[in-house]
Amino acid sequence: MAVQSVGVIGAGQMGNGIAHVFAVAGYDVLLTDISRDALDKAIALIDRNLERQVSRDKITPEVKATAMGHIRTTQTLADLGQCDLVIEAATERETVKQAIFEDLVPHLKPETILTSNTSSISITRLASRTDRPEKFMGFHFMNPVPVMQLVELIRGIATDEPTYKTLHAVVEKLGKTSATAEDFPAFIVNRILMPMINEAVYTLYEGVGSVSSIDSAMKLGTNHPMGPLELADFIGLDTCLAIMNVLHDGLADTKYRPCPLLTKYVEAGWLGRKTDRGFYDYRGETPVPTR
Repeated sequence: MAVQSVGVIGAGQMGNGIAHVFAVAGYDVLLTDISRDALDKAIALIDRNLERQVSRDKITPEVKATAMGHIRTTQTLADLGQCDLVIEAATERETVKQAIFEDLVPHLKPETILTSNTSSISITRLASRTDRPEKFMGFHFMNPVPVMQLVELIRGIATDEPTYKTLHAVVEKLGKTSATAEDFPAFIVNRILMPMINEAVYTLYEGVGSVSSIDSAMKLGTNHPMGPLELADFIGLDTCLAIMNVLHDGLADTKYRPCPLLTKYVEAGWLGRKTDRGFYDYRGETPVPTR
């Protein structure tokens, strides 16, 4: 089926980035969130990020103006019912996502494709709570969405071929590259990335190295653009912990046990950049390691 209208659920870090790239690609975007303030902040951020792309000659001022004209907002979830494609980008908690789909499904037209931007939760299980498991897929964008080129396409056990082909074509129209993953905990990217971050936290926890020495070692020793602890702060330590718990619960292997120090930071509310403290303290002019 042809996709022209796209509903995005959640106006946070991922949702506003997804709305941004779809609008630039010419899709009509309806962005929803329970918070009017979150929607207003998302629109302002999209405008700033598009302006940054204009200043770097990535897009023209005309493309920016057209893209902003493609985005509408609503606080009413049911308004997304007539969209061709819906992308859920809410908090990485399964109960929250299930509640959203249960509220939305009665308002959808029969041909609408449902997707989740989840980074780790079972697509098959989420799909089973809807009326269209054959038209349900994982549609996992990387953060920051306007910059990162990869989209993971994850089929549930019931996902049909037309749905997969439709989303594969959508990714191409966005100018991004897709990687197809099977529906196992954390898929491809986070199955590999999160245990590395968790091991970096263990390295800190056990006193093998400090925050700065661990990050410097990985940046200079393996040519990573960001150290693993700096990257964890960027992703959000609550998200990292949630994914590690999905891996640990889903695969029942002790190698995925979340580091107690990661749990302690999350319990303290030190979640990284979004709370101004994580493995680094961001409240001053330059980030300062917290250990």
